[in-house]
Amino acid sequence: MVEEKKRIRLIVNGDDFGSSHAANHGILRAHKEGILTSASLMVNGNALDHAVRGAHENPRLGVGIHITLVRGKSTLKPSETSGLVNHRYEFSTSPVFAGLKYFFNRKIRHFILQEIDAQIREFRTIGLRLDHLNGHCNMHLHPTIFAMIKRHARDWGVRSIRVTDDPLLMNLRIAGGRYFYRLTHALIFGRLSSRVRGTLDRRGIVQTDRVFGLLQHGRVTEKYLLRLLQELRPGTYELYCHPNTEDGVAEVEALCSPKVKQLIADRGIELVRYQDLAGRP
Repeated sequence: MVEEKKRIRLIVNGDDFGSSHAANHGILRAHKEGILTSASLMVNGNALDHAVRGAHENPRLGVGIHITLVRGKSTLKPSETSGLVNHRYEFSTSPVFAGLKYFFNRKIRHFILQEIDAQIREFRTIGLRLDHLNGHCNMHLHPTIFAMIKRHARDWGVRSIRVTDDPLLMNLRIAGGRYFYRLTHALIFGRLSSRVRGTLDRRGIVQTDRVFGLLQHGRVTEKYLLRLLQELRPGTYELYCHPNTEDGVAEVEALCSPKVKQLIADRGIELVRYQDLAGRP
């Protein structure tokens, strides 16, 4: 067995599970034929039932919750979520607008908490173990939202949370383009991540050393994966992406690439789920 300090453990996660049949098909194919180990479920997604069936048919797939407070639908009725959603149960499509509203409008914080709680309760009804928690557009790291999550994590059964800390310098070495996007997102989420790490450690909530995918949004290609895997040093990591058989086909193919799978085998990289890091069977 590889010594603990020399181990490279990697979670490969597909976000937006349940959002559409195309997303579900992409995630399930990347799990069965490729390196994907877990998925984050949108409990109000348009293809939730299809995703849940697929998860039950693939018990090695770790399924967590993708808390949705932007670019998606609510669990509670509009009348129960004062100011959060429109009459079609839809949150704002703008992460910036939603983030500012959630930070400055104290009157809606109670309704945000109620909605998160409702999504957690909805997840519990589907009969799957909660592998991890993260947020759509990484909204779970928003100061207002994270304060609620850390306070109620134990009651909700949350033992693992994504800390979206994608190292900019490494990303610049192995990928190009979209420099403004990568710089701004690295700065924003680097700051947010540094604020939460100590809190999670004190509460015994599992996190990884680094999370990849934020700076490569929509561009997780075979070339990127081969370069990333060569860069990894002993530690625990998460790579998240959005495999989809419509507009994310390239990511599906990258996750199923024979070259990628061979490199993982050659380097002795262990493909795991958050629940494996938490010591659960």
